[in-house]
Amino acid sequence: MPKTGKSGSPIKDELPSTLQRSDKKAQDTFAKTYDSAMEEYDDAERAARTAYASLKHTHEKVGDHWEEKEGKGPSDARAAEGRGSSKDTAGGVDANASKEHLYELASKLEISGRSKMTKDELVDALQKANASETRKARKD
Repeated sequence: MPKTGKSGSPIKDELPSTLQRSDKKAQDTFAKTYDSAMEEYDDAERAARTAYASLKHTHEKVGDHWEEKEGKGPSDARAAEGRGSSKDTAGGVDANASKEHLYELASKLEISGRSKMTKDELVDALQKANASETRKARKD
């Protein structure tokens, strides 16, 4: 199912719930990349993976939505290495961001114990908090 309409704008009902709660730029990035990948691969799962990979270069997942990153670029080691990488993904968390930035996001999501966490621990805690926020939002 296409993610953009005839006008080129995203069809909000066709977007994943986290993107429905995100800004227009995130929606546009995902929808246009998805539709282009569907034309190229004719495989919905591969198109979704491609669209998320594109989105993660400009946005990071914060709770139940996506927010624009301070700078463009890969969000984790897997994204930096490309499709053939065997590294784990950070699940939308910008693992390449500074520890200070990750700490600010942890504060925003009210993650307890954040002041004593290492950068890797903050990434893991943010991944868990994002998943939890997304589950809560789906129930609403």
